[in-house]
Amino acid sequence: MGLIAIACLTLTAGSATPASAHGAPLPDCAHYMNYTGSGIPPGSGIPPWGFHASQSFHGGGSGFAWGWGDNNLNTNWISGKICQHVQAPASMIAIKVGPLISYHSHYAVMWGYPGNLIKTSLTVTASTDPACTVGTNGHITMFASYNGVRSDSMQFFFAAGCSDQDHLYHGPQVVAQVPPL
Repeated sequence: MGLIAIACLTLTAGSATPASAHGAPLPDCAHYMNYTGSGIPPGSGIPPWGFHASQSFHGGGSGFAWGWGDNNLNTNWISGKICQHVQAPASMIAIKVGPLISYHSHYAVMWGYPGNLIKTSLTVTASTDPACTVGTNGHITMFASYNGVRSDSMQFFFAAGCSDQDHLYHGPQVVAQVPPL
């Protein structure tokens, strides 16, 4: 899959937050775009969660999503940020993860393979999609297979207005780290 060009603004301290045509702040994904590694983007949790994924969707569209953050499975707490860039129609959203984990398992089975799974809440913090407003809630199911199998997945679910952002990223082009308990 070719490179996806994404235009984001880098803000300096004290500058005003620019807004999209519908008044929502523009996603600031510049710190994610600087990551060029093939593994999981760096996080500060022990262990951190993280992923990067590209996907072609039914109907001819495609997308790219990436994110990382901290977690504490003993207290069901998670934090972090995700950016999702979808082409056709073009949109980008920035998402806050957590703070509560609704479910996690070290013994989950998805796609016919065992792995680690985390389900948690999402909140849109910035958007270029006029229908997907800041503050819209959703959730994500993160799955990372283990035992040498590569069948990782990230699935986004959003409330009305952001349903065009509901996407499943699954397959060998998804690289995920979902920590076990």
